[in-house]
Amino acid sequence: MLDEVVSDASSRMDGTIEAMRKELATIRTGRASVTLLDGIEVEAYGSGMPLNQVATLAVPEPSMITVKPFDISLLGDIEKAILKADLGINPNNDGKLIRLPVPPLTEERRKQLARKVSEIAEKGKTAVRNVRRDANEMIKQMEKDGDAGQDDARRSLDQVQKATDDHVSTLDKMASAKEAELMEE
Repeated sequence: MLDEVVSDASSRMDGTIEAMRKELATIRTGRASVTLLDGIEVEAYGSGMPLNQVATLAVPEPSMITVKPFDISLLGDIEKAILKADLGINPNNDGKLIRLPVPPLTEERRKQLARKVSEIAEKGKTAVRNVRRDANEMIKQMEKDGDAGQDDARRSLDQVQKATDDHVSTLDKMASAKEAELMEE
């Protein structure tokens, strides 16, 4: 029973790491990447659809992303969705294809993005600590109810703490790597 609590806490912490990895991928660096467009919803066929489901995304050169809609009639809607996402990129529409020139980041913009990375990392750490708190409360309740011995409960609390430390360390490494990527020219 205690092992289930520890393993559940660890898998929830893994989910937090994965969510942060996805969120960090959407922060643009000086290089073009189709992950910049993740999360953009296009009004198509009466509902919101992810951009990558209504168009082919490509990176033909390091500072350019191309968006080729499967249905040309969606070109205007795709362009509006990209502008609404406020990526700091102005789409060029030639009637068949949208080109997104990725400008080099200014020093000011790099610092803003680095702060955003720090905020995301802090949010991730808070989520991991909340999972730890929930798991610790469950373990202590099981010990109090007599469902677990004192030694087993202590061992489980230590395992949860170790998992927390490992996950927080992973979050710090991910944030540091992203910040370093942002700051390089």
